[in-house]
Amino acid sequence: MADEIRAEMVANVWKVVTTAGATVTHGDTLVILESMKMEIPVLAESGGTVSQVAVHEGDVVHEGDLIAVIG
Repeated sequence: MADEIRAEMVANVWKVVTTAGATVTHGDTLVILESMKMEIPVLAESGGTVSQVAVHEGDVVHEGDLIAVIG
C-alpha cells in the first residue's frame, strides 16, 4: 500500500531532497519546508521507493497538500 506524505502546515518548499525512483528508509528527509524562517524537514514515514514527488522548490503548500508518495 502506498504511503502518502502530506503537508502539516502552510509553508514554502525550500529544497527537494529526493526524486521519484529513489529508495528511502524510515526517517530519511524527502523535502525541506520553510515557514517563518524555520527549516522543517519532511521525513519518510516508512521505507520503500518514492513513486511520486508532487512538489517543486519554490512551491507553496497548504495543510493536507500531497508532498510525496512512497510505494
